[in-house]
Amino acid sequence: MNTIINQADGKTFSAIHGDCVMGMSDLPDASVGFSIYSPPFSDLFVYSDSAADMGNNVSDSAFFEQYGHVIAQKMRVLKPGRLTAVHCTDLPARKGKDGYIGLKGFSDDIVRAHQDAGFIYHSRITIWKDPVVEMQRTKAIGLLYKQLKKDSAMSRAGMADYLLVFRKPGDNPEPIEHSTQDIPVDIWQKWASPVWMDINQTDVLNGRQARCEEDEKHICPLQLPLIERAIRLWSNQGDVVLSPFMGIGSEGVVAMRTRRKFIGFELKESYWRQACRFIADAEDASAGGSLLDIMGAA
Repeated sequence: MNTIINQADGKTFSAIHGDCVMGMSDLPDASVGFSIYSPPFSDLFVYSDSAADMGNNVSDSAFFEQYGHVIAQKMRVLKPGRLTAVHCTDLPARKGKDGYIGLKGFSDDIVRAHQDAGFIYHSRITIWKDPVVEMQRTKAIGLLYKQLKKDSAMSRAGMADYLLVFRKPGDNPEPIEHSTQDIPVDIWQKWASPVWMDINQTDVLNGRQARCEEDEKHICPLQLPLIERAIRLWSNQGDVVLSPFMGIGSEGVVAMRTRRKFIGFELKESYWRQACRFIADAEDASAGGSLLDIMGAA
């Protein structure tokens, strides 16, 4: 079954327009060195009208049933001992849909889903976000100052982002070694912190060009410094980096800049087209080796 709608290939990347679950099933076993991405946040945002779009599920349980297929494919295509990093946040519970105002532990559900698939829970990094910006964007009752004065029993702290890291069981066949010049000890001590305070939330690719008339009005590219830090920490130059939810191509751009190779999937055509432009512009012409040869793809 041909699951690829369209595809753009560079010397060191493949950007595929199509369903990631079906597309990943065509990748060879143990061919990916690292995976990083931000998945759809259950049914919080609607991205397209496709039945394959995981943002169109009617419930959290339906989302995780579908997302479980992505996790299973990651387990298969990752090299033994290698890592996958999932960027997420917890989700607001809504009075109209959930029957109460509060929070849902989406990050904990992602951890359980990966453990159920056989992954080892490796690390959780909390990424600081400005609660004032969240209040201005969401008008969440728990962050409003007037609610603090009225009844602080409904007041809460702002919502952080998380980078959840999972390891495939087995011995890593190609150790990821770092020199003191590559990552000095003072930088490592900073990156080893369980809370990353220095990720600039606005340091992202410009997604405006990817919007279309029927767009969901929600484009939230992953921060480039976060992607770069994770790729530098947990992959080697020349490794294949995988993103099942490529969006407008942030992970691919950083993979090119750090001399990795990249394969990404995106279901929404306007996002895919913009990702192709961004990644092609970022590709390092001196990076050796064809991705298609490495992946064994036709």
